[in-house]
Amino acid sequence: MSDIATVRPSVAAAEAPVEVMFPRAKKRIKGRSIAVLVFLSMAALFFCVPLYVLVVTSFKSMDQIREGAIFSLPREWTIEPWIYAWSQACSGITCTGLRGGFWNSVAILFPSLIASISLSAVTGYALALWNVRWTGAFLFLLFLCAFVPFQIIMYPLIVITVGMGIYGSLWAVAFIHTVLSMPVLTLIFRNYYKDIPADLTKAAIMDSGSFWQIFIEIILPMSGNILIVVLIMQVTHIWNDYLIGVTFGGLGAAPMTVNLANMVTVSTGTVAYNANMAAALLTAIPPLFIYFLLGKFFVQGISAGAIKG
Repeated sequence: MSDIATVRPSVAAAEAPVEVMFPRAKKRIKGRSIAVLVFLSMAALFFCVPLYVLVVTSFKSMDQIREGAIFSLPREWTIEPWIYAWSQACSGITCTGLRGGFWNSVAILFPSLIASISLSAVTGYALALWNVRWTGAFLFLLFLCAFVPFQIIMYPLIVITVGMGIYGSLWAVAFIHTVLSMPVLTLIFRNYYKDIPADLTKAAIMDSGSFWQIFIEIILPMSGNILIVVLIMQVTHIWNDYLIGVTFGGLGAAPMTVNLANMVTVSTGTVAYNANMAAALLTAIPPLFIYFLLGKFFVQGISAGAIKG
């Protein structure tokens, strides 16, 4: 009992000076926390105010918009701008609104996703598995290709797609998305697969497993994190792209972003701001839905090292 009685005061005595020794440091830390909180609040306000204007304007009538009170709530909430943006707005010489562009974007997205992710995954695994003589040079070439501006290679790609007979079609847009995304995705997959223990593949090779058997039965089941990360990256990039769609897609192959840019009213030619705001929100919904659906796994993939230098 005496030992316990002597220990407790000593513990309290050891802890007490800590509270008194660093008052200035605590004030500095508290001041920094407040400064960070203020900065983050201002940043959130900076991004949320335009989003608020976007949403409320999409439900206003044009008469209220002309009054100039952009921050006011709609006097009468109406979904007419949303209906107009989806099915009646003109794009070029057609008047299909965003509806036609939506299905074009879907038709571009799925083959681009399947081709770019599958080809990049196989290539990345091969580069991680086989350390041959020219692997370093090939990786350096991929690194250079990943940072070549699209505008520099745009004309050669047009010549290639014209020669293939697909220019102006959905296949041309999907093909360009696949080609341009492969260097970056290959490097990402290669860095991820490089950290997989070599003992797993060596044991499979000793059991006479082929390259494809090892990749499909061993590597792919371990690739959940990286596949989710790459999937969200590709969906966001492909869906939100405008330049590739307007360059390689024809009148019948324009994605949703091109239709959004070309929206005008049929009668007067003036800009229907409420319909434009509604169209912008409609265009942004699909990638946001994918992110909200898989965002948890995206963060887990980043934390698990799916993206590394």
